[in-house]
Parts: sequence; structure tokens; C-alpha cells
Amino acid sequence: MTRSMKATKNYRASSHIAPFSAITCDRFRHISLCFRLFLVTFFVTTSSGTYAIDLPDFEGLVRDQGKAVVKVTVSSTQSADGNSDTLPNFNEEELPEFFRRFFEGVPDGSGNPPGAVPSAGFGSGFILSEDGYIITNAHVVKDARGITIGLPDGREFDAEIVGTDERTDVALLKTEASGLPILTLGDSDKLKVGQWVLAIGSPFGFEYTATQGIVSALSRSLPTENYVPFIQTDVAVNPGNSGGPLFDLDGKVVGVNSQIFSRSGGYMGLSFAIPINVVRSVAEQLRERGYVSRGWLGVMIQDVDLSLAKSFGLDRPTGALITQVTNGSPAADAGVIVGDVLLSFNQQSIDESSDLPPVVGNTPVGELATVELIRNKEIMTLEVVIRELQEDRGQRPDPADNKNSILGLTSIALNEEQKATLDVKNGLLIGEVEPNGPAAQAGIAQGDVLVSFNQETIHSNLQLQQLARNADKGSTVAVLIHRKKKPVFIALTIPNK
Repeated sequence: MTRSMKATKNYRASSHIAPFSAITCDRFRHISLCFRLFLVTFFVTTSSGTYAIDLPDFEGLVRDQGKAVVKVTVSSTQSADGNSDTLPNFNEEELPEFFRRFFEGVPDGSGNPPGAVPSAGFGSGFILSEDGYIITNAHVVKDARGITIGLPDGREFDAEIVGTDERTDVALLKTEASGLPILTLGDSDKLKVGQWVLAIGSPFGFEYTATQGIVSALSRSLPTENYVPFIQTDVAVNPGNSGGPLFDLDGKVVGVNSQIFSRSGGYMGLSFAIPINVVRSVAEQLRERGYVSRGWLGVMIQDVDLSLAKSFGLDRPTGALITQVTNGSPAADAGVIVGDVLLSFNQQSIDESSDLPPVVGNTPVGELATVELIRNKEIMTLEVVIRELQEDRGQRPDPADNKNSILGLTSIALNEEQKATLDVKNGLLIGEVEPNGPAAQAGIAQGDVLVSFNQETIHSNLQLQQLARNADKGSTVAVLIHRKKKPVFIALTIPNK
């Protein structure tokens, strides 16, 4: 018998002959420990059940709402050295934090034009209406040559850009489809810090991925955007999630995922979404006029620290300190001067300087706004008429982005104001016309409004492209145009090639 076997045998013998009192004591301690653990578990699950066990089940939300979340595939060009501006890097020496928009670009390596490399990228989006309006980020579709929308059921549609707004990073797309599943928009003003939220998107091209977290903070101001009070979350988002929806537990969209904080390009625990109330306003304006009208006050501002607050007669740091007033601006006309501390705008409190731009920007042009400020340690109220910010107006797709190679022309969708001016209810404004192309040979000229094609009423560039593509080669179709507000039918021959 080996030494180890002897040792085992001796242990068993010593256990067998242990006194009864020792066994009883050990069992008592074991039972006592189990009882105490039971009591601890009982009180935790009863007295603190709201925090410990009341966790949400997202299965139904993902199943029902995921049907209207789309993958946005974009073909674009990047410079020959491989750099792309779809994932901008911010210099950490210039900014206190490193924010990164997340749109996954993957070179496709086909048909390289001089000085550029065609590439394909992936983003996310969601369907806003049954007739094919879709929300995504402006940076996702920037410089797009072609856009394809993919649904979870496998269907794919071509899409065109209705309009983009780079200041809020919102883009409105349109596809010629009907009966599509849609999402319900919530109210981002009702969000609370600590509230559960869920994102669905296509990180790294993995379609319809769901991730969850909580609202970490509200009304965050980022170095790159002054007109968006971002929703900060700890939801895991990565390249490809950009443009996808952020849901509350009711399955309503409360935000659009836009940026992340990252030093590596991937998720680090901080993500930022555009509040849906901002997105809703921008989308409505893009749909109606193709650009966003934004209020303008005409001042430069900074934060108020504790020392400045005391010098201005404030009991705490608050408000936006006016450092410059533009001559002839609404602020100047209202009597605002350098050194004023703006405390509220239209009854909305301005706690930090970053609160002011989105409030002013969302104010309707021409509205009389009330401004409360402190001057010489005295509170006073001024009235100011908000005018339109002229910068970045008209970010409608360039005519070159709406080129119809089959017909040999470019065309631009009309906004409501242009329709009224040109006295038409629908149609496309003709831009450049290729010399000796089918449109030029038919007599179509720049400035004409193309109203119908082969008896089909025209509403969008995508529709016109599809009709031209589906027309019989070599056939002649009737095209109705408006020229100098007069309707004229023109016979247009579809080329054989």
C-alpha cells in the first residue's frame, strides 16, 4: 500500500470515529449558514425587487419593430490613397474628447475612376412612412453615387436623397415602394436618465443586431454640433449602426444613433443619439422644401464660471454670456449688448451656453421671442424677432447626383415654393442636358419642368430613372413638360443601348 493510500485510509478512519458532538456542531453551523443566506436572498428580492429583478424583456420589441429597420448600402468614392471622410477623426489636441461618427466603409474594388476608388459602405435607417420615406444620418449618404435599402424580409429597393441637413446629421431618403412597415415616433423630451433604451442596426454589416442599455445623460453638447442636444447612452453601437433607431420600452423611436466616443474606432461605452423631436422637425422641412430653415439670433457666447457669476450678481454659474453681437442681427436690433448674460429664451431656461443654439435654431423664422437677461446686476426682458440662418441653406442633392444617363439629363425634385412659382403640382426641374443625347434631340431644355413620362405622373428622380430603364429600347414615348408655365408634349425616343 502506497503512502497516499494510507493517508486516505487514515482520514476516513478518523472521520468515522469523530465524536457525535463535533458532527452535530458542524451540521448546525451548515444549517445556520443556509438559513441566513435564505433570509438575505428573501429580503433582497422583496424589499429591493424593483431594482434587482424587474428587468425588461426586449424580445417582443425586437420582433415587432425590427421589421421597419433597414440596412443602408451606399456606393461612393474615396480618394486614391484610401482615405475616406465617412469616418472623420478629430484631433485630440484640439478637442477634449474624441468623437467619431460610425459608418462602415468597405472598398469594393471595381471600376476605378481617375483619382478615386469606388467603395461600398453600410449604415442603418428606419422607415418613416408606408410610401417609402426613410430616415438615416447625413454622413451615411454623403457623396453617395447609389443607395440601396435592404429590409429584414430580404426585399431591396433603390433610394434617392430627398434632402440632408449636416448640422443635425439627418438625411431623408425616398424609395418607390408602398405598404412598407413603419415605426412610431416617440417624444424625446420625456426621456429620463436611467431609462432603458434599445438600438437596432447593422454594426460592421451584421444586419438587424439589437443592443440595449440606459440613457446615461441628456442634452449633451458635442464639439462637432451646436444645434443638437444629444442623448447619451451606454448602448453598444459600432460602425454600421449609424442612422439606426433608438427605442424606448414602448417600442417608439426616441432617437437616431449618430456618434460614439472612441479612441480605437469601436465601442467604448459612450454613444450619442439625435433626439427624435429634432429629427421629426428636420425631416418635415426636408420633405416640404428640401432644406432646413433655422432660427438666427446673431451672437457669440461662452459659459459663465463661478467667478464670472459673482461679478454679474448671479448666485451660481448659469446662462450664456454674450461675447459678440453681429451688426444688423436680430440680437442687435433688440438691444442685446456684449456682457449681457442670457438666462432664458422664450421661457426656456438657459443653464449653459450650449443650451442656447438648439433653442434658437428650432424657433420659427419671424417669431417674436422673449429674452430674459441680466445686465449691470439687474434682470431685464427684451423682445427679438428671429430671422433665418442663411448658412447651409438649400442642401438639396446637387443636380449631378440625379443624372439620368439613359435620357441624357439631370433633374431636381421641386419643393412646394418652386411648384407654386412654376405653377405645377408635380414634376422635376431639368438641369443640364447632354448635347446630342435623347433629351436634347427631343427638344428638352434646361429650365423645363418634366411633368409626365409615357403617361405616368412624375414625382421623383428615382421614378423617372426606373421608367426610362423599363421602357422598350428604340420606342418613342410621350413626355409632358412645362416651359414658361405652358404645357407642351414632346416625343422622346429611347436609345437602343
